[in-house]
Amino acid sequence: MLRTSGLRKASGIVYPNSYASAERAEKDGKAYAFNCAQRAHANFTENHTSFLGALLISGLRFPMAAAAVGAAWTVFRILYLFGYTSQAGPRGRTTGAMGSILADLILKFMAAYTSAKLVFGN
Repeated sequence: MLRTSGLRKASGIVYPNSYASAERAEKDGKAYAFNCAQRAHANFTENHTSFLGALLISGLRFPMAAAAVGAAWTVFRILYLFGYTSQAGPRGRTTGAMGSILADLILKFMAAYTSAKLVFGN
């Protein structure tokens, strides 16, 4: 959020506009970076709810592993944001995206296993 608000201020895009227009983003690198930050923020809000559910459930059976994978997910989400808003643009998000997807899948498998064990017994 801090990255997005800083780029909003630098680009001069005022509220209530969520994004810079395509024309403005093509001409203004700061507006383009703001659009990338907004998209990264939206992607985070789309993904963090299921991540938190998987983290909570998997933590019931595997507290240390869930904490470690959750921390990895967080680090990769930060890499995603900074990569996306770097000079590389959308291509810069690849490392963060792949890492956070892998961490998310691991947590979801751990949560599914934990759920099955809770339902069907130890």
